[in-house]
Amino acid sequence: MEEDLGTVLRRWRDRLSPRDVGLPERTGRRAAGLRREELATLAGLSVDYLVRLEQGRATSPSAQVVATLARALQLQPAERDHAYRLAGLLPPADGTISTHVPAGVQRMLARLGDFPVGVFSADWTLLTWTPSWAALIGDPTARGPEQLNLVRAVFTEGPSGLASWPVRHDDDDALPGALVADLRSALVDHPRDVGLAVLVRDLRTTSAHFARLWDQGAVGHHVSARKTVEHPEVGDVTCDCDVLTVPGSSLRIVVYTVAAGSADAEKLEFLRVTRGVPVAPGA
Repeated sequence: MEEDLGTVLRRWRDRLSPRDVGLPERTGRRAAGLRREELATLAGLSVDYLVRLEQGRATSPSAQVVATLARALQLQPAERDHAYRLAGLLPPADGTISTHVPAGVQRMLARLGDFPVGVFSADWTLLTWTPSWAALIGDPTARGPEQLNLVRAVFTEGPSGLASWPVRHDDDDALPGALVADLRSALVDHPRDVGLAVLVRDLRTTSAHFARLWDQGAVGHHVSARKTVEHPEVGDVTCDCDVLTVPGSSLRIVVYTVAAGSADAEKLEFLRVTRGVPVAPGA
């Protein structure tokens, strides 16, 4: 029997529980796995489009759609590549930036739901985030794909980057330089990635600041910073911002933390509660 994309999407959806993706499990639930509505929300798709995909009525999803579904369904690399082929697409080639978020990282995010955490690809495009990230920084869903790139945002919108409100850094000059140095390293690691090359070319053309930093030739990685978020509801929240990496992956996991028992911790908890951020399972 020939397998199609809709068949495997239903199979992969059925094997996940709400707990696996950081959603609360409710009693009286009929579906064994994720509901279509839940998967659509996680993937940023409409329920109608997901229904048409699963029923085989939408037969030409874009690479971006397949990538977001692979992340939401916590697919292994081989499964992700299988989904690309069933959609009539070539899987990401070696030397290009992967937007795949491994299942282990997805499970970790589900457990860390009460912390502001964002996962970025090697070109600093935001791929996924916890509800607490949206509560502290602002909801990224209103931004288009290009607007989710942190480097582009910093050099075109200002040091607050992807935040919906002002963010101050202990050293406002450090972030742009660190991002440029990190991007140079990414070019070496992903020499065949067209999107990365276009990003660098565009910013060298449109941003004198980026061009100046690029021409200085620094190489390195953006690892940590201390930031103050000027939140419109709770006022200033000062956080330590650390960048974690996953062995065997080029993902950047950005985690905001505050000292336990501090005024900043109370503000984060207030935002979590008032904005309906669910407590992570087992937290």
